Amino acid sequence: MDWIEAVVLGIIQGLTEFLPISSTGHLLLGRHFFRLDEAGLFLDSMLHIGTLIAVMTIYWKEIKELIRQPFSRLSLLLVAGTVPTVIIGLSFKDYFEEISRTGITVGWEFLATGCILWLADSMKSRGYKELEDITLMDAVLIGSFQGAAILPAVSRSGLTIAAALFRKIDRGTAAYFSFLLSIPAIAGGCLLQIKDVLGGQAEKLSFFSLFLGTVMSAVFGYLAVKWMIALVKKGSLKGFAIYVWLLGFTIIGMQAAGLF
Repeated sequence: MDWIEAVVLGIIQGLTEFLPISSTGHLLLGRHFFRLDEAGLFLDSMLHIGTLIAVMTIYWKEIKELIRQPFSRLSLLLVAGTVPTVIIGLSFKDYFEEISRTGITVGWEFLATGCILWLADSMKSRGYKELEDITLMDAVLIGSFQGAAILPAVSRSGLTIAAALFRKIDRGTAAYFSFLLSIPAIAGGCLLQIKDVLGGQAEKLSFFSLFLGTVMSAVFGYLAVKWMIALVKKGSLKGFAIYVWLLGFTIIGMQAAGLF
């Protein structure tokens, strides 16, 4: 694979992992247009490691505090949010992988993501709950939405932020908790992918391509998190909803025409 393609996919992964538009769906599209549909598992792993580095860099203070106080209230909330994600992911792993491989439902998943974003952003009453007000039930529901985002074109960040807004959580806190909750989810996904890589189920790529893709993923992931935190606090998610709707209808049209 050309290093330029690795850079482009790294940028796509970094931006779309934390923007509410689905990184997996965009990587699938990127591989399709680069004609890499049957490759990319090792690269995907490295790109996700890049975004993991990005979000861990931003929340390093919180991570150190969680390590020092593993039984803190925030730790319990993150565990409560991670458990349903793990259960859903492992229970339907084969099914999700088959859907990702074929891409047959990608267009409809983009449309569903847009609907959820639009509904969450249109709520008339603003959230009032801050971090200390989040309950275990809130965390479980947000984690369940995160589990549903294992579908290739359903946005993890979009669904977790939307779920938090549905639970009347303050917009800034919704983004904060969503990105913190992404750390165990991304780390777990990387471990599963690396397991397949070590099992010989991945292609060999040049170190240079892997390195550049990972760096781009980390850099643009860092920028995306910073921008999303500011946008969710004061901006609107409806622009993202319109974008994924347009993308979804385009993909469905291409599939109908036999072009995808």
